Amino acid sequence: MSKEQKLIFNTIDLSEDEMYKLLIGSVIPRPIAWVSSKSKDGILNLAPFSFFTVASRNPPILLISIGPGVNERKGSIKDTLTNIREVKEYIINMVPEPLGEAMYRSSASVEPEKNEFELAGVTVQNGKLLNVPAVLEAPISIELKLDQIMPVGGDYLVLGKVECVQIDEAIYAGNYKIAIDKWKPLASLAGDFAGLMPSFSYGQKGT
Repeated sequence: MSKEQKLIFNTIDLSEDEMYKLLIGSVIPRPIAWVSSKSKDGILNLAPFSFFTVASRNPPILLISIGPGVNERKGSIKDTLTNIREVKEYIINMVPEPLGEAMYRSSASVEPEKNEFELAGVTVQNGKLLNVPAVLEAPISIELKLDQIMPVGGDYLVLGKVECVQIDEAIYAGNYKIAIDKWKPLASLAGDFAGLMPSFSYGQKGT
């Protein structure tokens, strides 16, 4: 495609919704952080977020971006953010293809007292180091303590320090490597989802 055929969108001319559509259709595929947390009153919460990445290797820090509520709870503070802010512990569960529908069910906009573990139909597993729940069926669960929360525009960047990683033995390849083809990660697209298998590489892979 030549430069003459490309459309130009200046952010100053776009609404927030228009810019959002361009971003989620461009920055893909995105991994899904299926975040489990607990309120200060002990109410369990489970919700997916696709603005998610590794922020630092040393110390090991993961980043998720949490926006305002949508649909019936539009503009409100999401329960996940409230729980992390108050309890300062949470778990990121990785989503394989077979858990896609369960993950999607947990994305529903519901009241804080609703247990999304039950809504998704998944099993609560106690954290190994932290007093927060994990998803038993998830092949990987990463336990984190809150490092900091940074407001950026109308969203919040949540940075958490990794304290413990639970990995199903069946997908562990040894030497601290994970057999990606065995856990089949699910990725978020622009409102849709996709599997990432089969994979391929260019040249020699890193150790």
